[in-house]
Amino acid sequence: MARSDLLAGLDILLIEDETMVSFLIEEMLEQLGAASIRHAARLEAGLALVEEKLPAAAILDVNIAGETVFPLAEKLQAAGVPFVFITGYGRDGLHGHWAAWEVLQKPLTVQEFEQGLRRILPA
Repeated sequence: MARSDLLAGLDILLIEDETMVSFLIEEMLEQLGAASIRHAARLEAGLALVEEKLPAAAILDVNIAGETVFPLAEKLQAAGVPFVFITGYGRDGLHGHWAAWEVLQKPLTVQEFEQGLRRILPA
């Protein structure tokens, strides 16, 4: 797979609690040129990372260790940080106003991932 410069120079936040899925997504982010990837497997850790430094963009698993990621999504939305939800349930995993948000269904290919990120990132 050829590298892309879609995420060149960007700090990306990944919230994913499944280790193997996290490794796969991190590999995809690297292929898309991410400068750095900060990862959290728990909601509280993700919130702490956002308090420490806002990312350029975020990838959020909807269900993170039995908790929904929506409190973190609210913080990112308020700060103007683009993000995409990832879930095995697709759009059915989102509720309320999040149902209209960008969502990618796991498992996904790097091409699907890149297309989803292109839809949320500023031109």
